[in-house]
Amino acid sequence: MTGWQRSVYLIIGLIIGVIFHEYMHGRVADWCGDRTARNAGRLTLNPIPHIDPFGSILLPIGLLLVSGGRWAFGYAKPVPVNPFFLKRRRDMILVSLAGPFTNFTLALAVTLVGMIVHLAGVATTVVSANGLQMTELFSLFYWVMVINVWLGIFNLLPVPPLDGSHVLEYYLPAGAQASYERIAPFGFLIVFAFIALAGGVFSSALQPLFNGLARIMGIPLA
Repeated sequence: MTGWQRSVYLIIGLIIGVIFHEYMHGRVADWCGDRTARNAGRLTLNPIPHIDPFGSILLPIGLLLVSGGRWAFGYAKPVPVNPFFLKRRRDMILVSLAGPFTNFTLALAVTLVGMIVHLAGVATTVVSANGLQMTELFSLFYWVMVINVWLGIFNLLPVPPLDGSHVLEYYLPAGAQASYERIAPFGFLIVFAFIALAGGVFSSALQPLFNGLARIMGIPLA
């Protein structure tokens, strides 16, 4: 498999992942009483309203170039949520976890589709990547699964503005919340530093999980 093919599959998985991620934030907020995303026209799977020029295009392409097409990360425009409109304060936890949970669900769905396709005996040209032997179709399944697992776990990190930060903040005492909120202006810098310094290591640490899901799809080791 060439680097550009892997990059295309990663971009496809990233677009699917971030759009569904943001859509479900808004959808769960809507279920919990906050109509902000609905009023802003963000309760849609149309990618256009969700695309962020930097986070959805420039950042993933830049990371693919820097990493030689091995990994990428990106984000969509955050769906607007007003916690004051939610029925209960703890509903913000549900709204926050909806995004990562959606990514995990997508990864599992792709894995199960791959397993069904494998059992059906569908096959195309065999290519090799990450120590696995797979067809072009299964390569697409694999990289869509990888990027969605990556997005789900990464967004659970308790660093503003990632989803995990809202969950942690809910459980902090009032004094600690005030201190925690002071790092919010530096959140993006922390996130980008983590991606630049540890993104590759993070992906490598997840490789056993990726291999396990690949085996469920029926992808053999090389």
